[in-house]
Amino acid sequence: PAEERIDAAPVAEDNEEAPPPDPLRELRRSVQEQIQKELLKRMDMKRLTMQGVDREGLEDTAREKIRQIIDEVVANGRLPDGIDPVRLEDDVFNEAMRLGPLVDLLADDTVSEIMVNGPDKVYIERGGKLVLSDCQFTDDASVLSVIERIIAPLGRRCDESQPYVDARLADGSRVNAIIAPLALSGPTITIRKFSKKALTPEDFIRFGTWTHNAAEFMKLCVWLRKNVIVAGGTGSGKTTLLNLLSGYIPHSERIVTVEDAAELRLQQPHVVRLEARPPNIEGKGAVPIRDLVKNCLRMRPDRIIVGECRGGEALDMLQAMNTGHDGSLTTVHANSPRDVISRLETMVLMSGMELPSRAIREQIASAVDIIIHESRLSDGSRKVTAITEVTGLEGNQIVMQDLFAFKQSGVGPDGKIIGEFKPTGAMPTWFDQLAGRGIKCDPRMFDPDCTADFTVERKK
Repeated sequence: PAEERIDAAPVAEDNEEAPPPDPLRELRRSVQEQIQKELLKRMDMKRLTMQGVDREGLEDTAREKIRQIIDEVVANGRLPDGIDPVRLEDDVFNEAMRLGPLVDLLADDTVSEIMVNGPDKVYIERGGKLVLSDCQFTDDASVLSVIERIIAPLGRRCDESQPYVDARLADGSRVNAIIAPLALSGPTITIRKFSKKALTPEDFIRFGTWTHNAAEFMKLCVWLRKNVIVAGGTGSGKTTLLNLLSGYIPHSERIVTVEDAAELRLQQPHVVRLEARPPNIEGKGAVPIRDLVKNCLRMRPDRIIVGECRGGEALDMLQAMNTGHDGSLTTVHANSPRDVISRLETMVLMSGMELPSRAIREQIASAVDIIIHESRLSDGSRKVTAITEVTGLEGNQIVMQDLFAFKQSGVGPDGKIIGEFKPTGAMPTWFDQLAGRGIKCDPRMFDPDCTADFTVERKK
């Protein structure tokens, strides 16, 4: 780069499917690619690694080399007009040593999801809406190197023999990557970001996700060690809600969490975190969630939290709920509280146990106390749409009653959903037991015509 002038990359012709590329962006991308090639020539990564240089040392060396290269280019008048050398240094460093153009997106609190569809298209979700960002990778190899940097610390792999992988970032954000030959449009990364600060019930009230009385009721359910299932569709916010509900668990209890990729961030001091393990390169050594659920029963847990039930582990979770591990929490993909029951039945059958339908429903009716359902609505907002109590089994049918429900009344001129989340008038079947448990709860909390906010209290 110091020897010859860096020219603009050829600009692709305009077409009907996509807007013409920005010439300055294409120029910056071409410059960045050439500086990266020069950096690889000047840095002997293998030698530095053999010398025991740690990650921080490698980054410092890379930053120094990049600065030297750019200074040489600027001194010789080879840097094209319109390109900021400071920004260029950061871009080259991020792509060479960190997560490339994703660094800025991950730092942006307004971005909730990042979707990389090959090197040229990076979509983001902002305010519940998908938009195409101006971030781009240099090529497929750059995307693959980012995938490798994400999964390497976790001991996972993504190659032709295992072309897709689930992982997580250091802050708990969920990552899925899939590459060729399965991904035809190029290496694809999907990142569901976690908020840097844990959301509180007050945040949910401010966002309109639920109401003060619904938050107090769910706090009451956790206090009373009711078994709660958080249900909803993909991207509806189940894990975030599960995290919030776990905050109601007393700090004096021992909690064991079981997850496919560790995402939960509990605030209690006594937490044991278990994470499933995928098979190694020989296809052996896998430890599924089901085995971890069985194992955690021997770990003297006060509460068991399973990140998500999606298979045979549902049977083990139900059995745990029915054998003294009250107050357990988990999530299930479902479109409604009633659909949760069908999903649980299906997942129990996936365990390989040939149980009659009646026996499965008896297990579900006995184990599950509360289903809280969350949805992502058409305007991008996430709302709790129902809090439902499972009251028992009558004949072959599981009986349920909605305690709180969201009713949509229209759509505003700005496209926002208009509706109200309020009590249905039904009282929990165990309400009469509260006084004996030293808990004070005003019954008007469940009156649909009462608009006052009530607080649940218990004796110290």
